[in-house]
This record gives sequence, structure tokens and C-alpha cells, in this order.
Amino acid sequence: MSEKTIVSELINSDERLREQAPRIVEAREEAGLEGLVGGLQAVIINTEPDRWHAAAEELLRFTGLSLSDAFVSKGFRTCVFKTPGQGQFRSADIILRCRTYGENPFLIQGPAARTADRPNTRLETFVFETPDLSEYVSIQRSRGLSFMTSEPVRTEAYSFIQTLPSAYTGNSLGIIQWHDEPGCYGDGAEPIDLGLRKPNSSYLENIRWLDHAATRVKAQDRDLAILEFMQLTNYRFDFAVYVESLNSITSVARLSPRDFAMVFTSGIRPYDGGQQSGPTEMFIRNYGTRVHHLAFQTEAIEETFAGLKEGGLKFLIGLVGSPQEGLKQTFSQPSPSTLLVNEYIHRYGGFDGFFTKSNVTLLTASTARQ
Repeated sequence: MSEKTIVSELINSDERLREQAPRIVEAREEAGLEGLVGGLQAVIINTEPDRWHAAAEELLRFTGLSLSDAFVSKGFRTCVFKTPGQGQFRSADIILRCRTYGENPFLIQGPAARTADRPNTRLETFVFETPDLSEYVSIQRSRGLSFMTSEPVRTEAYSFIQTLPSAYTGNSLGIIQWHDEPGCYGDGAEPIDLGLRKPNSSYLENIRWLDHAATRVKAQDRDLAILEFMQLTNYRFDFAVYVESLNSITSVARLSPRDFAMVFTSGIRPYDGGQQSGPTEMFIRNYGTRVHHLAFQTEAIEETFAGLKEGGLKFLIGLVGSPQEGLKQTFSQPSPSTLLVNEYIHRYGGFDGFFTKSNVTLLTASTARQ
């Protein structure tokens, strides 16, 4: 049977994944990786140089993030956004940058139908913490993993290395060991002033930490993408929501109930050229495999939704869900500067789940409008 025939007959289920995932965990433990990778520290978003400033302005206007730092370093212009007032809970930072020269290793996939004019625009890297980067690199190299650099980049503030972009997701994973206070990225760089200020809109204070991110992957790569992510981190496959009518699966990997979650959305069956392929596989056809959205925990979500609309943000769908169902969510339209959708999500106090199938169905269907 040819590879093409195998792919065309593929129908995803959790049976194989739940059989293979424990083996990945066992292999991590045997290799000494278990406990060596902690929570998400930052995500790195790259834009086209002429859209970088606009992307920074959007993050200030439509999230609770504040601009913490901006600087020029070798090959990049960078600004760093943080969630203020978190107490002991540290949300992941958003690092927004554009390349000023040098090759872009994330161009290996080539442009998709709707990204040809923005080939450098994507969420590129998820950065996770480790207490011992040398040990992590040594173990992973012994298992055959390659990195972008021969050795970790070291500054006074941190040591850092990242993987090559995944063939399944297009994403890279960065691993960072802090030598100083976490969150200092511009060590030795030239500071710059973007001339941007946070809008004085009270509803923005309701938008809190980064809850999860969702990557669109091809149906035939769904298991491989999740297992690869588990091999590189200490995350575990948790559960999946199947929406058969839309040919879509939303799969969730978690480090703990409190930590940032990684979500993978794929088709149940691969793209076949027809409308029955569904919005998830069609998105990949149009935009390639990439992160689709970043989700922010949001308080007073009705007031915040109204404020964002009045402030100029457009949405793919209204608020879905209810207190009785346990949560409310919505998707913005994708940013023209980053191609990312913002999700705003609120889970009510008694809700002990992560998603509901009804919300997943409505949100997935709304992506057909992109």
C-alpha cells in the first residue's frame, strides 16, 4: 500500500496516541528528562519589518500586556510584553521581533495561499524553563535531537538554545536557564523608544495571563506532533474533543492544571479537496501549519468583549458558552500584523474542565470565516 493511500485512509482516534504517550513518558524518565523542563516562559512572534510597530500597538490595545522593554540586537528589533500584577504566578511573556538581516530558518515550509505577502510572519518559538540547560542539551543530543546552534547562547542573564522548526507544526521550542531574575532578555542590547503607551482603558485590566495556544496540524501528523512535543518537554497528553461534523479534533497537552496548556487542532481525516475537509484542514491549506491563536484568561468577559469591540477589535464570533456550562469564550479576527487570532476565555469557579464540546464546535466553525 502506498504512502498516499495510507494517508487518504487515515481516520484519527485516541487509541494509538494513548498507547504511545506512556512510552514517551517512560523514555523521558529513563533518559533523565523528567522534571528537567518546567513551565512556559515566553513565546516569540516574528513579523515583517514594516508591520512590527503596528503589531506592538495591537498587543497594547487588545490585551492586558504592558510594554516592558524594547531594544536592537544582532539581526533583530525586539520588544517584550509582560502581564502586570501577577503576584507569585508568572505568566509567559510575549517577545515580538522582526529580522533586520540574516536567514530565516522558519521559511522551510514555503508560503501558503494566504501568507505569500507575509512569509516571515508567524509565532515561531515557545520558550520553556530548565534548571540545567547543559544536562538537557546533553541528553537530547544523545537521543539524536539537533539544535539551531552548536552551543547554547549565554549572557549574564540566561543561557538559551532552541530546536529546529518542527516538520509537523512549524514551531521551534526554546529552552532557557535563568542566571538572573527571570524575564530579562535585552542583556547588552541597545535600548530603543517605540513611542507607544498603554491605552487607559479599564477593561484591558481584565485580560490576564496566557492560558493556552493552539497549533493547526495536518490530520496525518496529529499524533506525531503531540508525541514530539512530549519528547521535548515534560507535558503529557490529556484529552481530545472530536467534532465529527467539522472533521476536527482539538487535543490538549498539559504540564499541570495550573500551567499553560498546549493545544493541537487537526482534522479527523486529511484534506481531500472538498468542503467536507472542514475549517481546520482548510486553514492549513490557506495558511500552512502554524499557531492559530493565543488564549488569554479574561475576567468580566462580557464587559471586556464590549470594550474591545468599541476599541476597534473585530471578532469571528460573539461570546459562546454560559456560566451554567462553565465557561465563555470568543475569537477575534486574525491580526494583519501577526496573523494570530486572540482568544478571550473565562472559566467560572465551579468548572473543573478545560473546554466544552459545544464551545469547541462553535469556535472551530467560526475559523471558516478567516
